[in-house]
Amino acid sequence: MSFEEFAPVWPSMDEFATYNALPKFVVSTSLTQDAVTASGWAYSHLLTTLDDVRALRDGAHGDGSRFSDVTDGPVLVHGSPTLAVSLASAGLVDRYTLLTFPVILGGGKRLFADDGIKTRLTLVESQQFANGINLAVFDVAR
Repeated sequence: MSFEEFAPVWPSMDEFATYNALPKFVVSTSLTQDAVTASGWAYSHLLTTLDDVRALRDGAHGDGSRFSDVTDGPVLVHGSPTLAVSLASAGLVDRYTLLTFPVILGGGKRLFADDGIKTRLTLVESQQFANGINLAVFDVAR
């Protein structure tokens, strides 16, 4: 859903030129590669399984997977708490970058699964901004 909302708008926004030049990986079981390609958003690739995501991550870590030619750094996830929970449950998250906003909403989707499994995190960076937003970066301790 995030891709379908971003793809028609972001490619034409000058303030996202750097982001638009990066490879984008769309994780979806409902889209096809033809639909992703037809969006016109350059460098967009479809992943349909967690095994595809694992291959992407492994390629980013230099193991020579089929994605090593398009990834040379961190893989970032935007826009999907459902995907984030699935990736974490599969052991595919190495780092969390969390922004905490000074607003109480009273509800919403959970970022972490309620499956009783504990994930140990190590704080590697934190910062508070003048507007009250807090940034915290955690590595997953393995």
